[in-house]
Amino acid sequence: MTLILVYKALHLFFMVAWFAGIFYLPRLFVYHAETQSTDCDKTFKVMERRLLFFVTPFALLTLVFGLLLIGSYGSAWFAASRWLHYKLLLVILLYLYHGYCFKLLADFKHNRNKRSSRFYRIFNEAPVLILLVIILLAVLKPI
Repeated sequence: MTLILVYKALHLFFMVAWFAGIFYLPRLFVYHAETQSTDCDKTFKVMERRLLFFVTPFALLTLVFGLLLIGSYGSAWFAASRWLHYKLLLVILLYLYHGYCFKLLADFKHNRNKRSSRFYRIFNEAPVLILLVIILLAVLKPI
């Protein structure tokens, strides 16, 4: 049971570190979309790239320790935990969101951004809502 607790603690730690970046990156996109300054544009490009590449290993380690947790609990537990299946669907959405951030980063890098700061403000809220549902599923295990 001790190893499961270590996996769980590391899973949570890397998830929190990942989400710190996932919450901040779209906020940088908001400010980047609003800037008219060439100097600011260059600064945002550097900040966005560094942040996304910094938090990506945290996303991968979140996945690794989550899979280790599932493996430790076993296939019977996995099959019986319907709440976990819904959580995993939402987690897949978060990884797609993370991947889409790379596309948005490339758009800014090549001066192809056509989205408004309003789009990025709304885009910024998606992981917050998904995380809320994931936490509710993991804690309450309603189904």
